[in-house]
Amino acid sequence: MTTDKPGIFAVRDVRSLITETAEEGHGLKKAVGVTQLTAMGVGAIIGTGIFVVIGKGAGIAGPAVVLSFVLAAVACAFSALSYAELASSIPVSGSAYTYSYATLGELVAWIIGWDLILEYGVSVAAIAVGWGGNLNAFLDAAFGWALPDAIAKSPSDGGVFNLPAVVVVLAITFLLVRGVTESVRVNLVMVVIKLIVLLFFIVVAFANFSTAHFTPFAPAGVDGVTSAAAIIFFAYIGFDAVSTGSEEARRPERDLPWAIIGSLLICTVFYVLTGIGALGIASPDQIKDSDAPLAAALDQGAGIGWAAGVLALGAVIAITSVVLVIFYGQTRIMFAMCRDGLMPQRLATVNQRYGTPAMLTIGLGVLISILAALVPLGAIVELVNIGTLFAFVLVNIGVIILRRTRPEMPRPYRVPWSPVLPLIGVAFAVYLMSDLPWETWVRFVVWLAVGIVIYAVYGYRNSRLRSEPVGTPGWARDHPPGTPSSGSPSPGSPSPGTPSPGEPSPGSPDSGRGDQS
Repeated sequence: MTTDKPGIFAVRDVRSLITETAEEGHGLKKAVGVTQLTAMGVGAIIGTGIFVVIGKGAGIAGPAVVLSFVLAAVACAFSALSYAELASSIPVSGSAYTYSYATLGELVAWIIGWDLILEYGVSVAAIAVGWGGNLNAFLDAAFGWALPDAIAKSPSDGGVFNLPAVVVVLAITFLLVRGVTESVRVNLVMVVIKLIVLLFFIVVAFANFSTAHFTPFAPAGVDGVTSAAAIIFFAYIGFDAVSTGSEEARRPERDLPWAIIGSLLICTVFYVLTGIGALGIASPDQIKDSDAPLAAALDQGAGIGWAAGVLALGAVIAITSVVLVIFYGQTRIMFAMCRDGLMPQRLATVNQRYGTPAMLTIGLGVLISILAALVPLGAIVELVNIGTLFAFVLVNIGVIILRRTRPEMPRPYRVPWSPVLPLIGVAFAVYLMSDLPWETWVRFVVWLAVGIVIYAVYGYRNSRLRSEPVGTPGWARDHPPGTPSSGSPSPGSPSPGTPSPGEPSPGSPDSGRGDQS
């Protein structure tokens, strides 16, 4: 048996990844069920997208924007299927980072992890800024009063600092530190409220429905439908955050596929019904330039002016749940990277009282609140889009690779017609990436270059693949010999991928559970 250290493309064995989830001080609490996981997906997806982007989409595609919602959902669905397979097979925190570690190697895993840190961090900061704007819109609509610009906008927008953005980030930080159980309960309440607000809109719209605005149905033709779908696509992003909760799911092999695919389906139904309802009471011209198109539709189409306050409140609650779920996802991705040694391992310490990575969560909360308070985010928000699509590409490729390298691995959920559907998911993601501005690509490449330098200086040397002795749980190559327990494997140990007698198979219901509830 060779003892040389693994290279930059060394792959973590799935069984060794699962074993780490039960380590003392590094194991997260198993406390989330299918309802809470699905609510996390809905909480991450339904935000400013449906409350704002529907007007822009209608301005491009006309009434055919309804088809754009369906097309965007289909584009996401292929990647959602791949996320569902990997999440159920590798129930470990880290999402696309962990899946890449198990399929494409450490360097690729680092790149996608570094990418996701930026994507989620910028998302949380940008959404928090949007939350402040929607809070002011609600205060103005409901009470005729709003916060002064000095404490409601960043310096670049004419203010001193964005106090509402800081408040919401720090409040979510406190909630996430307190525990995953409390966090998912609060999110579930917020999801129910924002679905009720959308249901209110749908019912009122259909009660005043007219087909007059549906002619012509597609004034810009197929090009209009696809162009609107490219914009609306980003209203669906967020279902991938469900996979970051893999390690805290009680029954990941069953609950994660249901939650990922189910949340996407629920949001699609609400999006399509909302789109039909909006165009049933208002023309595309009436809502295309509005910052609050649903409120504008009710006001101008149904004559219900007071509804603006209801919808503004719904938007505030919707955005709060998005901040919660996306920030949760970032903490779990960085937690996985720290536990693997690619970032300081001490940050992966789980607070024994709360069962959460409290120190890591607080540190990220402070950094993001500063970003949200002071930094202009307009230009770098597009990095969120390219980062998400890049993750989609790697997850779809990961399914194809893992099917070849570990065909024997238990897969509670399998993507049908692989590799065809994952390849279609790759094609959709690459197509949307190619449509992004070149400035976004430049910023993305610069960010990745900085990440590679950090990996070379710190991550490579401190990775558990190299810092722990051969044969321990943290050491793995393409297919590490022996079972992932302390000590070197004996000559008679099972072959790779074969569980020892009495040991659960990786990905099975009892694999790596270490339930600490």
